[in-house]
Amino acid sequence: MLNNEPERRDLLVLGAGQLGMAVLRALAPRAAALRQSVTVIVSPHTLSSSTPGNMESLDALRALGVEVIGFDLTSDVAALQVLFERYRTVINCTGFVAGPGTQLKITRAALDAGIERYFPWQFGVDYDVVGQGSGQPVFDEQYDVRQLLRAQRQSEWVIVSTGMFTSFLFEPEFDVVNLTARTIHGLGSWDTKVTVTTPEDIGRLTTEILLAEPRIVDQVVFVAGDTISYGELADVIERITGQTFEKTLWTLDKLHADLALAPDNVMVRYRAAFALGDGMWWNKANTFNARHNIETVDVAHYLPRLLEA
Repeated sequence: MLNNEPERRDLLVLGAGQLGMAVLRALAPRAAALRQSVTVIVSPHTLSSSTPGNMESLDALRALGVEVIGFDLTSDVAALQVLFERYRTVINCTGFVAGPGTQLKITRAALDAGIERYFPWQFGVDYDVVGQGSGQPVFDEQYDVRQLLRAQRQSEWVIVSTGMFTSFLFEPEFDVVNLTARTIHGLGSWDTKVTVTTPEDIGRLTTEILLAEPRIVDQVVFVAGDTISYGELADVIERITGQTFEKTLWTLDKLHADLALAPDNVMVRYRAAFALGDGMWWNKANTFNARHNIETVDVAHYLPRLLEA
């Protein structure tokens, strides 16, 4: 930083959706105790919205002592760079809300701004294992983000690999578990595994990783709420619900045929991806939370909460 540059503020979180709010609820009290400032970016529409949901979220953020500013993430790299130059650390919780290319654009802006530390939106699978050419454009972009970060030395980076959100297993549109229809679809094989973590656990663990001493620098850090095969998932669901579900295996051949018929269908693409196994799971015993004895919510403990909601 040049001597004539203004003093940078501490922490900037991009996005206050499901994951952003979980991160902020965990991070804001810890940052306050350390006398570090926390700012969050929301869309200008959200900031001016009078809908009850948005107003409730904004009130919750202000109660946490978080400064809220409106900014359009569809802005170009130069505009993002100017914004990021005001902060030391950027934690990206936006996903792909602004469309393809969002994560590469934000990453380039963060690096151009010379921030000290960047947590990219990589709260997902192991993109190093998945690599390029998976048939998932989002995955290809995430792999490119990693290459961009590794090609430079100016800004530190930390990737938090979480697997899919636990709730996604039960998303009717994804159609792995449909609690209403009482159906379960295994992807690839019943032995294929997937790692899942709740947003609340991701928020807590991201905070612990950010504040860890010694400082974590230029690393991929794996966390997990659960690592479970589709067969084990079926067993857990039937045991917890006390009901029998219709269980159907969707093989890779079937899923690839579905993808050929509907290549632009996001859920069809995700089913094909999560049927592969490789890169979609890791051993929970080797994760950051396991090594530090931090309890997380597995599927067996998540499901009763979902059923009560």
